[in-house]
Amino acid sequence: MDWEAFRVSLKLAGWTAAVLLPLGVVLARTLAFRRFPGKGLVEAAVAAPLVLPPTVLGFYLLTALGGNSALGQAWTRAFGHPLAFSFEGLLAASLIFNLPFAVQPMQRAFEALPPDVRQAAWVSGLSPWRTFWRVELPLAWPGVLSGLALTFAHTMGEFGVVLMVGGSIPGETRTLALSIYDRVQAFDTAAAGAMSAALLAFSVAAIAVVHGLSARVGRRHG
Repeated sequence: MDWEAFRVSLKLAGWTAAVLLPLGVVLARTLAFRRFPGKGLVEAAVAAPLVLPPTVLGFYLLTALGGNSALGQAWTRAFGHPLAFSFEGLLAASLIFNLPFAVQPMQRAFEALPPDVRQAAWVSGLSPWRTFWRVELPLAWPGVLSGLALTFAHTMGEFGVVLMVGGSIPGETRTLALSIYDRVQAFDTAAAGAMSAALLAFSVAAIAVVHGLSARVGRRHG
């Protein structure tokens, strides 16, 4: 087991899930409850990473974060190192390619809330903010957890975007998926098999969590 790569993968997955929790909830709730011009385009943009080949998405992200871009140059001036091929750049890319995995389950959960529940909270004198905290979020929480589980598992196993944007720098951007690829290239099937089993366990656990939470939501609204 490449424990250093495993640590980088856990760090990346943890930060991605932590950042996308508030961002995903805000965006999912907005898409679920509000109608505005261009909403379809926003939903399409959120879902785009699901259908774009990872190398294509990785190329565009590398172009946007690279040293020739305005963002990349500003980052280098501010922090003294390039954004691309750094953990920070890898995290920025991870937030984008994991956006649909976080937002879509949360959006479905908010959309499943009965409208009369929110209206009853308003009639009872709760402000929109208190309605969100005391009514909407507790009811939508299974969907929020599903989004976090999918985000964490997908980040742990992502390969194409990670390789394009982060490279394979040991201790910095080399994740477990990249380490598996390197071990296969070196014909070290035993190490590759052990690391693949670890990622498989994460994936199965995430799917079990999602299905369990989905069943809970189904029983609630059945």
